[in-house]
Amino acid sequence: MPQQPDHRKLPRRRGAVLNSAIFEAVRAEIAESGYAALTMESVAVRARASKASLYRRWPGRAALVLEAAYDAMPGPASAPDTGSLREDALAILRLVAQQLEGAVGQAMCGLLGEALQNPKVAAEVHEYARGNVARIMGAIIEQAAARGECDPSVATETRIEAGPALLRQRFIFSGAPIDDDYLVHVVDEVMLPLLVGPGSSAAC
Repeated sequence: MPQQPDHRKLPRRRGAVLNSAIFEAVRAEIAESGYAALTMESVAVRARASKASLYRRWPGRAALVLEAAYDAMPGPASAPDTGSLREDALAILRLVAQQLEGAVGQAMCGLLGEALQNPKVAAEVHEYARGNVARIMGAIIEQAAARGECDPSVATETRIEAGPALLRQRFIFSGAPIDDDYLVHVVDEVMLPLLVGPGSSAAC
């Protein structure tokens, strides 16, 4: 492993700038060596940061990796607005599927496997999980309701989660890449009927 740099001689980085460097280092380490080989020390070396700066922000590897994955994934503020509920839903599922093909997908698989075996890791995952895709779907539904495409009162948490849950299930058991035909089926056969009603794909 490369020698840890002397951080007293490096330009001082703070806040979002330092976090961004750390997240990039996490994803690069996973892409290069895999989730299992990732350590807080290897991330610190690649990010040219101190291990102390990592531990001040995250209690352990699981929390750090989860936040690095979220950093690469779309957030609630990036909800698409194509003018159609169907196209918005497809856009977000396609973006998530694309991200799962790389280091983010490796990170999520590694986290899931470790969380199933280690209650401490499971607790970290639970604490740091954000549910971003469900929140984006909520924003998409609000937009669709404003256009008169759907009644927001039918958009329960379970119905909102159905599409993203199928995407996660497909990824976990089949791996990436997730073909586009599958995403279209999820939107047309599951998401739209739940959120708008049967036969809604043609109307949207």
